[in-house]
Amino acid sequence: MGNADSKLNFRKAVIQLTTKTQPVEATDDAFWDQFWADTATSVQDVFALVPAAEIRAVREESPSNLATLCYKAVEKLVQGAESGCHSEKEKQIILNCSRLLTRILPYIFEDPDWRGFFWSTVPGAGRGGGDEEDENARPLAESLLLAIADLLFCPDFTVQSHRKSTVDTAEDIHSIDSCEYIWEAGVGFAHSPQPNYNHDLNRTELLKLLLTCFSEAMYLPPSSDSSNANPWVQFFCSTENRHALPLFTSLLNIVCAYDPVGYGIPYNHLLFSDYREPLVEEAAQVLIVTLDYDTSTSSSPTVDGTTTGTAMDDVDPPGPDNLFVNYLSRIHREEDFQFILKGVARLLSNPLVQTYLPNSAKKIQFHQELLVLFWKLCDFNKKFLFFVLKSSDVLDILVPILYFLNDARADQSRVGLMHIGVFILLLLSGERNFGVRLNKPYSVRVPMDIPVFTGTHADLLIIVFHKIITSGHQRLQPLFDCLLTIIVNVSPYLKSLSMVAANKLLHLLEAFSTTWFLFSTVQNHHLVFFLLEVFNNIIQYQFDGNSNLVYAIIRKRNVFHQLANLPTDAQSIQKALQRKKKTPEPISRTNSQDGLSMEGSRPAAPAEPGTLKTSLVATPGIDKLTEKAQVSEDGTMRSLEPESSQSPSEGSPAAVEASQPKRDRRRLSSASLSGQWTPTSDWVLSWKSKLPLQTIMRLLQVLVPQVEKICIDKGLTDESEILKFLQHGTLVGLLPVPHPILIRKYQANSGTAMWFRTYMWGVIYLRNVDPPIWYDTDVKLFEIQRV
Repeated sequence: MGNADSKLNFRKAVIQLTTKTQPVEATDDAFWDQFWADTATSVQDVFALVPAAEIRAVREESPSNLATLCYKAVEKLVQGAESGCHSEKEKQIILNCSRLLTRILPYIFEDPDWRGFFWSTVPGAGRGGGDEEDENARPLAESLLLAIADLLFCPDFTVQSHRKSTVDTAEDIHSIDSCEYIWEAGVGFAHSPQPNYNHDLNRTELLKLLLTCFSEAMYLPPSSDSSNANPWVQFFCSTENRHALPLFTSLLNIVCAYDPVGYGIPYNHLLFSDYREPLVEEAAQVLIVTLDYDTSTSSSPTVDGTTTGTAMDDVDPPGPDNLFVNYLSRIHREEDFQFILKGVARLLSNPLVQTYLPNSAKKIQFHQELLVLFWKLCDFNKKFLFFVLKSSDVLDILVPILYFLNDARADQSRVGLMHIGVFILLLLSGERNFGVRLNKPYSVRVPMDIPVFTGTHADLLIIVFHKIITSGHQRLQPLFDCLLTIIVNVSPYLKSLSMVAANKLLHLLEAFSTTWFLFSTVQNHHLVFFLLEVFNNIIQYQFDGNSNLVYAIIRKRNVFHQLANLPTDAQSIQKALQRKKKTPEPISRTNSQDGLSMEGSRPAAPAEPGTLKTSLVATPGIDKLTEKAQVSEDGTMRSLEPESSQSPSEGSPAAVEASQPKRDRRRLSSASLSGQWTPTSDWVLSWKSKLPLQTIMRLLQVLVPQVEKICIDKGLTDESEILKFLQHGTLVGLLPVPHPILIRKYQANSGTAMWFRTYMWGVIYLRNVDPPIWYDTDVKLFEIQRV
């Protein structure tokens, strides 16, 4: 039968279904088989031939027929999984049913009355070959999930058969050990199977259906109650799924082993089409959804595999009952870590390779999924986090993240990407090794829209952060605290900042310490506290080697004097706020002396008008995101008891903030909180008295007269001479006693868990456009907006 006929027959069946007013019996195979037995329709065909309006009409007007269609399609998958679908016809039926269910499920989920349908037991469902009584009671959802899992390890359909014989002795799908059929070499599996185009396509279709099953989460509004775990994911990742381990390993290895360059040969991807990429994308999306797990409320002993008093092979596996999270947290072999890190770094760097060898490699689009996966790895597996920081390989993750942050800073539709990049850097910055690694010279010349500089990875980080703060869009303001916290965390370890980076830090201090900025919202002064802490850390712990920064501080000394003499009387406060009304620029772009951008770079562009984006929930404030830890002299950290007020400046008006309506506290960028809050003299005094200026004032007191003397004596206006003097200067014994180093470490909390859920599903929603699985359905987890 030709493709056109096949489409026509399928369409006829759909029309019959939508026009029937009477229920069709489940036993009427002649009717139901029209949907899958004699047709060869692609997934795109199914989406075109089953319009949304018709699915909704059947749902409203003949619900029993929609129920039977779903039940029959699941039954076919269960039968295929039982028999091992050896014939071509059986394989085609499996694919047709998968596509049909992928099309219909979102319309089941969008209607609250239908949500329980898949979790109810259908009489006689689950009767495949065997007629065991207990099987009859399985909810439809469980039968469907188990069938998908079996089909993902079905010889000659989704995996290579290990037998070389005829159909008669084909492998019994129930006796095969799926651990021998893992899809790709890597973690826990050494054998790389011969790539097979058809197997990859079939896996992709089944994973698409699996992802659609999991997507029920999109139809529930965001809630801070993390107990409402996704029942589909919960069941699929439980011990009920006998393929959980090989499937987890297959997904992880397929993603981490993928090489989009085409086996190292530039431009190779133009010669053959890459059928692996859709599978890798699908695998990455399924993987991050199965790992959606809130550690802040988990009752597991620890999530890094170091459990208390139980061995790995204990009867009761420690850790979460989500086996995917459990397995991820227990990976521990160095070579496995190396394989994962190299794979993720290779894929994250792919868009950068594009910039200096255009089109030499296939450009991948799933970097956001990769960043979520990398986050989960570091968050759930502390041994992996320490492995990443142990060598300078961490810089292969850092540079792509900085590239994405810089590239997306002006684009309203990529706010989520900005957040996850910053969250990852915040997590890494809580470990001393990260700061130490940043001292490695930066020589990779990825064209980026930033000033040219010679220096280290620390310089790159500071310059990109400065660019985000001074030329990003308004909606990034809530991230300023995080960006500066990262710089504070690494500052005690930075051996030598370049002149460009030193000037950027002082430009930020200048911008943040203008009176109108300090007085316009309740938390802006925190930014000044963070920057002063950066300067103090470098002066106290890395004075030698940082003559550029010391010189920049001396040149801009009046900024520090102005802060010390900040007016606190009511009249001055009012005057400052009046000035703000005249100049609405968020941060002065002037006197930042940007100089030329790197050659070959494109300026960061705003989103094209009309670009779709999904809304995100608000992220917790920095005091909820982090906990303070003190670094002792041997480099170990101890957690500090939170003080009564948890903000960087102890005198912070936490009480004032708490009394604000939540709506206003969230609008960080608005200058006056619609009359809710006005700065008072007492408030300014409460934090002005705590500004940590002593170290810098002492430094200026000692060095400024010496520098001025040199200039007068030698008639100097030349920077290099002054820098030479500062390089050999010392402040030993002249500065106050060094303060202990304070690090603000990321701490898991349900606020970020919810943020990750909305971000991840938003990415998946927007990236699945062919076919558009969720488009135009009534999702509740986020709003779809146009820029």
